[in-house]
Amino acid sequence: MNGHDSEAAQAAWERDFRIRGRKYGRAPRDLPLLSRGSRILEMGCGDGKTLAAMASRGWEVYALDFSRSSLELCRENPLAGDVAYVLADAAALPFRDQTFDAVFLIHVAGHAVEPARGTIAAESSRVLRSGGRLFFRGFSSADFRAGRGTVVGPSTRLRGDGIMTHYFTRDEVIRLFSPLIPISVSEERWSLKIRERRYQRAEIAGEFRRK
Repeated sequence: MNGHDSEAAQAAWERDFRIRGRKYGRAPRDLPLLSRGSRILEMGCGDGKTLAAMASRGWEVYALDFSRSSLELCRENPLAGDVAYVLADAAALPFRDQTFDAVFLIHVAGHAVEPARGTIAAESSRVLRSGGRLFFRGFSSADFRAGRGTVVGPSTRLRGDGIMTHYFTRDEVIRLFSPLIPISVSEERWSLKIRERRYQRAEIAGEFRRK
């Protein structure tokens, strides 16, 4: 992300993590099978809820976020082990080409506007080694929140807290990572109950491999 968009987004996330602390209470999803010693990059590590599980698998984990408050929360977790914390923008990764065996891009690209989304996708692909795998998740256009908030771009909404979200289609995600080979790209839906009403949540999950 560049210019005002990047600065505004960073300020919104800093404020959110500083005030609310750990945002996401759900247990981390099942992690893929990767060899011990694999060098892993988690882009946009947030409050670090997956780091302990990653480190316990014997992976060499790099946790990156552009929020200092986020990284401070991550460092407070004694179970995370020997994780390398990196303060940087996902659109300008401070790593050489083909550094990582796997990259996790979980609900990160969806918080950027174009052309930053494309830049983030290109950067995440650039740092993957040959045969490396990229794991993506982003909210789907079928999610109930896709029609809420201020419109700031196609399928992109700005919430009252200043955090922006783009809602993807399956084909859009495949195009976004077109230099990579798609292994699986699917939409996952579930129901969320709020005050006796049920709402549809939906996200696009993808796995890609570099040639």
